[in-house]
Amino acid sequence: CFLLSLYYSNLKLQYLPAELAAMRKRAADALPGSSWTPFELNPHLPPERADIVIVGGGVVGWSIAYWLKQKERVRGALKVVVVEKDPTYSQASTVLSAGGIRQQFSLPENIQLSLASADFMRNINEHLDVLNEDPVDLQFNQSGYLFLASENVAHIMEENYSTQRYAGAKVSLLSPTQLKDKFPWINTDGVVLASYGLENEGWFDPWTLLNAFRRKAISMGVIQCCGEVTDFQYTVNVMTNAAGDNVEFRRIKSVKVQMPHSLEYQPMECAIVVNAAGAFSGKVAEMLGIGFGPKDTIAGIPVPVEPRKRYVYVVHCPDGPGLDTPFLIDYSGVYFRREGLGGNYIAGASPEEAEEPDISNLEVDHQFFEEKIWPSLAYRVPAFERLKVTSAWAGFYDYNTFDQNGIIGMHPLVNNMYFATGFSGHGLQHSPAVGRAVAELILDGNFKTLDLSELSFKRILAQEPMLERNIV
Repeated sequence: CFLLSLYYSNLKLQYLPAELAAMRKRAADALPGSSWTPFELNPHLPPERADIVIVGGGVVGWSIAYWLKQKERVRGALKVVVVEKDPTYSQASTVLSAGGIRQQFSLPENIQLSLASADFMRNINEHLDVLNEDPVDLQFNQSGYLFLASENVAHIMEENYSTQRYAGAKVSLLSPTQLKDKFPWINTDGVVLASYGLENEGWFDPWTLLNAFRRKAISMGVIQCCGEVTDFQYTVNVMTNAAGDNVEFRRIKSVKVQMPHSLEYQPMECAIVVNAAGAFSGKVAEMLGIGFGPKDTIAGIPVPVEPRKRYVYVVHCPDGPGLDTPFLIDYSGVYFRREGLGGNYIAGASPEEAEEPDISNLEVDHQFFEEKIWPSLAYRVPAFERLKVTSAWAGFYDYNTFDQNGIIGMHPLVNNMYFATGFSGHGLQHSPAVGRAVAELILDGNFKTLDLSELSFKRILAQEPMLERNIV
């Protein structure tokens, strides 16, 4: 009898939040204009209603929240909620990245995003300063990116250079002799051409940028919610297309937010949802049935974003390159940059497609460094033959398997869900400009500052990838 009673007690507890939510809704309907609601179980629950819910509290999500409040015509007119499932950010892609920013891309859209974001970062306290708080110090080290090209890819570097210069990026090409004169510590064997960023390139502290966006957005009225979006309630409208096929259009009515370490959840009514869930944005889209429709239809096309694990190794080499060290990208795919002072550096590389590591955890494969990274580092910089690995970590890319480029805009079958995802490693550096672009789409109905329409879902539906050649 005791076990049976315990079972029914747990069953009632499971449905208690929904019952209390319904009672609060009836009370709110009966008392229009009043913010009073009875039966509050948890003061940390998100509100029952919001105008815009942003799924994902990484740097992209908080940037969008900031720009939405920045653009609102009447202060306090928009109720914006950011939902983040990992309040410690211990596994967040933002804070586990290498923190680089560059203009050396192959696509004009990515170059423009970088130029706009770099300008924002240079003047960050004009945007994100909060009264009576310390100014933001990004520790923006503008030492540039240095790409090295072998004979096989030198022509691509020249094409990219023309695109970058036309877009307004300050980049120069260096011959092997010029490269050696500027950076004597480099072994130029195998290098035919180098591309060096002269300004607006380098690295910064990702955690500081994330916190700056979050602090400013909260000061402007954005609500922070620690929880996980686990489901959506939505309506379905069936229409017949020109071919006579039925097409289901969805509209989200509410978001279900599961509270951490609890059976408690909160349904949150909303007008718009922004999917900025990074590496897991594809899973969020699946909750709406995206990708589960018939093959060869729009409904059957999934959001092509998945987590890809990347390792970052911290190494120490007292005799390594000095203060003028750029963020170097070797044609082997291996990269490194200086990390502070005292002969410390971080290094890494993306694995081959067939060697993608297990994503069920964030454990580091130290053998990958020994076999894939160190030989290339020591070949390019002989001083690195004597380096020692002092620590390492792993993080996730929100990897767009379609073309390794961001997806920005509304989903064609869900008319109130916007996406900002799939940046494949450059979401952090583009976050200031991406946040502004998404806010423009939502509040103005189209892009105002940068035309990013080519990064919409249309290219995925048409199976026309926009391949970025400079993915690190």
